[in-house]
Amino acid sequence: MRQLAGALALTMMVAVGGFEPADAAAPREFRVRLDTSKGPIVVDVHRDWAPHGADRFYDLVTARYFDDSRFFRVVKGQWAQFGINGEPAVAARWRGRTIPDDPVKQSNVRGMVAFAFAEPNARTTQVFIGLRDNSSLDAQGFAPFGRVSQGMDVADALNSEYGETAGGGIRAGRQQQLFDSGNAYLDREFPRLDRIIQARVLP
Repeated sequence: MRQLAGALALTMMVAVGGFEPADAAAPREFRVRLDTSKGPIVVDVHRDWAPHGADRFYDLVTARYFDDSRFFRVVKGQWAQFGINGEPAVAARWRGRTIPDDPVKQSNVRGMVAFAFAEPNARTTQVFIGLRDNSSLDAQGFAPFGRVSQGMDVADALNSEYGETAGGGIRAGRQQQLFDSGNAYLDREFPRLDRIIQARVLP
């Protein structure tokens, strides 16, 4: 009966659009494959670079948080940002679950992956891939936790026609519609955004 109850609970969580936050500790190193509408992107994650960031990314991927989410902020030759779940109820469950800052141990060069944030100790779910050398972000506290090892050509090809207008960065203060209406809003107003079909930790 317990196994049946557990299976039912798991099914219900999937049905409402995602798993509950689990705050799992990540392996020392792991790889994540983002299957996107443009092709696969593989991120090599190093926990010693940014432990809090790596743990949160691992938690989000294993919770399937990024599945069917949009690259809502792509500025050509600068960065590609994602990490607001397309189901408002799921996004709301994670929005206030902040993690502490990590010291910056790696520079934000091209291909690095880091969490976006507006204030100190306020990282939650939004992640960006650097499409150029963004080392000027180092002094601002953006701590890379991984690097794209395969698929930078895919990242470069993500649709950038909407730039900052589909939500922008956290600091721009234009993301409330994404949290209120999710994919329904983005697909209506910005229908050509690329998306993450699924994100999975590779064996």
